[in-house]
Amino acid sequence: MAASGIVDAGFIVALLSRRDTHHRWARNTAARFPPPWRTCESVVSEAVHLLGAGRALPLHELLRRRSLTIAFDLARELEPVLRLLEKYADVPMSLADACLVRLTEVEGEPIVLTTDSDFKIYRRHSRQVVPCAMP
Repeated sequence: MAASGIVDAGFIVALLSRRDTHHRWARNTAARFPPPWRTCESVVSEAVHLLGAGRALPLHELLRRRSLTIAFDLARELEPVLRLLEKYADVPMSLADACLVRLTEVEGEPIVLTTDSDFKIYRRHSRQVVPCAMP
């Protein structure tokens, strides 16, 4: 079974913005872990904000083509996400990051594509390293 690509806002922005420091890395990583990628609404919201509304059209296309899918139901996973936010309050952990860590707990063979080094700190199932690809 191939690794399940779970994407963070930093990866999305790096992939879609040629001006991003990590653009080349994101393009190479996207080739290694092709779509469809999974994420959550918080990540999409963060990516739209970081790109700027006028530059988010390529992100809209990823969603329309189902290259990027919303694969997380916060209402159903609320308690585990809140526990993660409480555990990592000193980092601090964002809602988007907590949702992605929880998504790694419920997905088979996950790998988070991210530019966020905080994922080196987070643990899935309390003690397991979160599998990541990062620059």
